[in-house]
Amino acid sequence: MRTEDKILSKDQASELIKTWKDKGESIIFTNGCFDILHLGHVDYLQKAKNIGGKLIIGVNSDNSVRRIKGTSRPIVDENSRMRILASLEFVDCVVKFDQDTPLELISFLLPDVLVKGNDYSIDNIVGADIVMGNGGRVDTIALVEGQSTSGIIDKILESKKI
Repeated sequence: MRTEDKILSKDQASELIKTWKDKGESIIFTNGCFDILHLGHVDYLQKAKNIGGKLIIGVNSDNSVRRIKGTSRPIVDENSRMRILASLEFVDCVVKFDQDTPLELISFLLPDVLVKGNDYSIDNIVGADIVMGNGGRVDTIALVEGQSTSGIIDKILESKKI
């Protein structure tokens, strides 16, 4: 399978999810900017997949990342970020969203399991109420200590000051 084949519109993802659910598959959803993919991302996504089921990743568009993180971000453009994520064998589908949060996408796709890092509590995870209200669950996953895109960028900028 080509990596591009895993990158779908929300409508295409919805159709694929219906097919998977008809086969008894559980749908796991997580989201993020995934700017400068690093060990923390890979570990987190692999743990999400290990919950059991098909892993769908919602990826913030470039415009969304700029609104959230500032005009100097993203470092890596949306098409590259999506292709890199799609190349991971444990990722089943990648869907871009342009809003600041994935609420609209979660409401549309209605995953069985919503996953975020344990730096969030369930009561402040966007879409948790929708997933749980639809009979699904919300899980938090332990993150790799000291791994973050912002930390990597800060380290690079600090090294340039010398």
